[in-house]
Parts: sequence; C-alpha cells; structure tokens
Amino acid sequence: MNFELTKEFILKIELFIQEKDANSIKEICENLLAPDVAEILKALKFHEAKYLLDVFEDEFAADILIELEEDLRERLLGDLSSKEIAEEVVDNLDSDDAVDVIQELSEKKQKEVLSNIPDPQQAIDLADLLSYAENSAGALMAKEFIKVNSNWSVLRCVSEMRKQAENIDKVYTIYVVNKENKLIGTVSLKRLLLTPEKTFISKVYNNQIISVYANSSGEEVARIMNKYDLIVLPVINDNDELIGRITIDDVVDFIKEEAEKDYQMASGITDNIEAVDNIWTITKARIPWLIIGMIGGLLGAVVIGLFPIIKNNYELAFFIPLIAAMGGNVGVQSSAIIVQGLASKKLGVDNWSKRFIKEFSVSLINGVICCSLVFILCYFFYNDKPEMINLNLTVSISLLTVMIFAALFGTFVPLILNKYKIDPAVATGPFITTMNDVIGLFIYFKIAEWILITA
Repeated sequence: MNFELTKEFILKIELFIQEKDANSIKEICENLLAPDVAEILKALKFHEAKYLLDVFEDEFAADILIELEEDLRERLLGDLSSKEIAEEVVDNLDSDDAVDVIQELSEKKQKEVLSNIPDPQQAIDLADLLSYAENSAGALMAKEFIKVNSNWSVLRCVSEMRKQAENIDKVYTIYVVNKENKLIGTVSLKRLLLTPEKTFISKVYNNQIISVYANSSGEEVARIMNKYDLIVLPVINDNDELIGRITIDDVVDFIKEEAEKDYQMASGITDNIEAVDNIWTITKARIPWLIIGMIGGLLGAVVIGLFPIIKNNYELAFFIPLIAAMGGNVGVQSSAIIVQGLASKKLGVDNWSKRFIKEFSVSLINGVICCSLVFILCYFFYNDKPEMINLNLTVSISLLTVMIFAALFGTFVPLILNKYKIDPAVATGPFITTMNDVIGLFIYFKIAEWILITA
C-alpha cells in the first residue's frame, strides 16, 4: 500500500521522539519501507531525524540513508566516526550504494572508512569502484552479481549460485563466463530448472549478450538500456572480463540527476544546487550567468546608441521589446530541440545540412505568420497615420529576419559546442537569449536605416 505522509503522522513521530519512545516509533513504522521513512526524516528537524535513524537496525538505517537527499545524508554521516560508517552503513549496502556514500566524504575519511571495512575483499571492490570517473559505467555499476562457468554442470551451477546469492537482494540475470572470466553469455533460471543436472552450461547458455565497457559514459549506458529495454546491463573491462552490473534503478537516478543539471544549466545556474543549499552556495551558482546577461544588456544599449536614427524616429523604441523577446524565444526553442536530439543520439555531424534546411523552413513559416500579424495589427493601429507605413514595414521585415537568424543561431551553437566536447546545455538558456538580443537589435536598427532613411 502506498504510504502518504500526513501532518498528523509527523506530530505523532515528533511526540514519540520527544518522549524517547523507541518502541512506539518502531511500531508505527513497522510496515514502512526505507523510502517512506526517508520522507519522514526530511520533514523533521535535524536532531529529530538523527534520533529516528538511530532507532532502526543498522541494515534498515543504511537503506534509509541511501534514500535521503545528499545534504541531509552528509550531515547525518558527519556525526558518525569512520569505523561506524564502515560497519553500520557501508557494510550493509550494495557496492554501488556504498560508493555513493563514501564519495560524499572527504578524501581522508574515505581512506579511514575503507580501512575499517571488516571484509578485505569488499574494501578492495569499493576502492576499485571509487577509481572510475564520475558518471561512467564503472562508477554506476555494482560488484554483486551471479556468474557461472561455461564448463560447469547444471548441478554445480546451482550449488555455486546458492553461495553467490547470499549477498544479492535481486537476481536479474545469471552471467556465463569462460575460464579467463570473459563474459560469453547468459543463462536463465527457467533454463536451469528444465535442464538435466549433468548437462554442461556450455550446451544451454545464450551467447547473445549486450554489455558495456567500464569507461563508457552514463549517457551511453542509458541509451543502450533504453534501446534494448534492459533492466540490468553487464559491465566488462578492456579485456572483456566481467567486472560488474548496472541495474535500471541506478540508471534512472543518473538520468534524473543529469536532467536536473541540464535544466539548471539552461536556466543559467552553473552548479548542481538544491533549494535547501545555503544562500552563498546558491548565489555563487547563479551570479556568473546573471553577469553575462547584464553585460549582454549593456551591449544592447551600446548597439542602440550606434544608430542615431532613433533620435528622429522614437517610435522604433516601442518595438524593441518585441524584437528582443521573439528572437530570444525562437533561439531557445531551436536550441532546446537540438540539445534534446544530441542527448538522445538522434543528431550528429551528418545531420547538419538537413537540420539547417528544416530550421530555416520552420523559422521562415513562423516568421511570415508573425510578421504578417504584426503588420496587420500595426496597420489598423496607425490607420490614421499614413507616414507610419515605413515603420510598419521596418518592424515586420526585422521581425522576420531576426526570427530566422535566431532559429539558425540556436541550432548551430549547440551543434558546434557538442563537436568540441562542450556540454551543449549551456546554449539553451541565457547565452542564446543574450546573443540574440544584441544581434537582433543590430539587425532591427540596420533595417530601419535602410528603409526609413532611404524612404
């Protein structure tokens, strides 16, 4: 049954915490899962959250910690010694979750935690996972998986699987390796149950296997799992040896984090921040693009000052917001589509010419529609002023030109950034808007000079 956190429930928990009534807390939370309890912790004050976490057994408490927001988890871990983190938290987590916890610690404390892990092999595995680049397949994978040798019989295979499954919560796939530990296929539980005990695995395994190298990017992992509709993906090293597996829940978390980063980047926020971060952290993340936007505004003012025509045609100023807004909107729309296409691998260098034609056509159609509407509206608005016809033409032609330019600019900037290995998400927000404002104003006043002065 889905748990819904209510104010009344929180009040009960707070009362039990105040009374130090651990038994009542356990009773009221008896049927809750780790994500449910994590939701409760988020609603409590820090000292209350700390007490509540201490009430539960180490294994359940470790599962709760993984479900918490990073900042709260860091604070709770900060009150634990390296030995406590190693024995009470890390030792009760799968390797991929354990690495997530350890990565949030200082380098010194990471070493202390690893040295306090009871199982030496577990410490080696975690140190290996920590060595991979952030958001790579190696960093996302877990070391817990079931593998069998191709020269084993089904009987031995089942026996070995029982031993390996002790530390694994969910068995998705059984991997088959050769004597060099190279991944060569998979075998299903159903196939094992239906196969005679003396049959060798080499006779029954499926050699059609999809895997990923440990140094592959998280984006590549997500693309492969989405393409082949996988819930688990084996990870191999450069020698094709099986070294881990990535499950769908880890990929979903990765996609969510990347989407949040891209959204923040498009909004002009340079760092991955949360609403609960302190004022200084949020300020540092926002100020760079705000300064760039401010500089862009000043450049726009300089551009306007370059054209004395506005002194005798002050009506031009009325339409500056229109030109700037439409250019920015069109540019952001185009860049957003391109960034989306690049992220999904649907766009590449070979698509540039087709994309140019498509964006030009779309912007031309939209531009004609918008400038026609502007021309008609302005015509009726200034119907008693025949001399305003040239201004009307200026605004309409400028709007069409700016919209076409903005669409092409918003298309090619992300493509160029992507070509030079720069995150194209930076182009979807303030950068596109600012540049289109400045260049759009230049186009507007240049066309105004051609039409109004020569008229």
